[in-house]
Amino acid sequence: MDPALWWTAAAILGLVCLSAFFSGSETALTAVSRAALHSLAGKGNKGATTALKLTEDNERLIGGILLGNNVVNILAAALATQFFTALFGEAGVASATLFMTFLVLILGEVTPKTYAIANPETVAIRVSRPISLLVRFAAPIVSVVRVLARAVLSLFGVTSDPNARILGAHEEIRGAIDLHHSEGGVEKADRDRLLAALDLKSREVSEVMRHRRNIETFDADAPAEEIVAFFLASPHTRIPVWKENPENIVGVIHAKDLLREVDRLTREAPPGAAPLQDLDVMKVAMEPWFIPDTTSLDDQMREFLRRRSHFALVVDEYGDLQGLITLEDIIEEIVGDIADEHDPEETALSTRSDGSVEVEGDMTIRDLNRFRDWSLPDEEATTVAGLVIHEAQTIPEIGQIFSFHGFRFEIVARERHRITRLRVKPLEAARQLVE
Repeated sequence: MDPALWWTAAAILGLVCLSAFFSGSETALTAVSRAALHSLAGKGNKGATTALKLTEDNERLIGGILLGNNVVNILAAALATQFFTALFGEAGVASATLFMTFLVLILGEVTPKTYAIANPETVAIRVSRPISLLVRFAAPIVSVVRVLARAVLSLFGVTSDPNARILGAHEEIRGAIDLHHSEGGVEKADRDRLLAALDLKSREVSEVMRHRRNIETFDADAPAEEIVAFFLASPHTRIPVWKENPENIVGVIHAKDLLREVDRLTREAPPGAAPLQDLDVMKVAMEPWFIPDTTSLDDQMREFLRRRSHFALVVDEYGDLQGLITLEDIIEEIVGDIADEHDPEETALSTRSDGSVEVEGDMTIRDLNRFRDWSLPDEEATTVAGLVIHEAQTIPEIGQIFSFHGFRFEIVARERHRITRLRVKPLEAARQLVE
């Protein structure tokens, strides 16, 4: 065989190897996690830094790689046609087509892309420098191709914006967490904490505050002995104080500040005198901090940290007291309930043998969804009782049963106009029980 044909065959194999390089590089640099590259770049990996810069402009990156890949593939096909035509005459064209299809498919596409998908970070770091040079060299040609491609798309009424993103950063993170959870890579508890942290920006303090009905307060003009006894009996360390009427909050007293004042009066009181008779709680009261009920949990947590405060009173648009919120309330939305030795035991949720769940009416829908991994909507109501009232358009009586959103709700207890306890069961479980 003519030595020139051997050189042609070697050139064809070399071009197929280049095709494999471009194909694997394209797959690795588009499939690699930018977060992983950012982490490696932060540790001083120069290849990761280069790859991260390349992925900042995907259109330019893909254009450069495709330009190189198409050039080598077309050139390899032309040389193969010449090679097989010299060997088999007119039948060489068909032989070259079959041979190059097989060679490019197996060695130039499937094999390198399979490897790149399995090892995206490793491949992306290794190819980043040569691909960076290619992209820089091909930039003028790619720019012209970009303009032509967008002009063709515009003929069909299609507007191309490579910088437009369908999902925001939070939605992408949320999707990744849900995906890894569904694949078993993230535990349910970890998923709930991560998603709850992402939700802080979209949730308001009115959704997690302690309602004013459940706030412990005391009268600033009450006898000193009653005030001290009140603090000793309360599980809370910060308690609002009011004057004239419970809605008129004039301060917040910390148990430690009260204890220091009582200790000072006790030490300074003359023998035989009652030290508490001179106790003035307003001397140790902190100025109350009022916040609007529409404040997001994310903003409020930042304010708590900035002001080095853990306690705020919530008011509506008219300035009326609605409740209170603490830093612990926000943290509990992420990590779940935090209880200590002074917190009373609560039984807000109990599972029954028939598969139903008995819950307190003021339990939030979000907490119920978290505990049971359900998906009850919380757009129109915050609590389970609020959801039932919203859907029923009335205040139900004890024993009434409602079905909506794929669940069965039974009213178990009610106090005046307030639903205090309900029984909730998925309709699927209820049907199976009947059958």
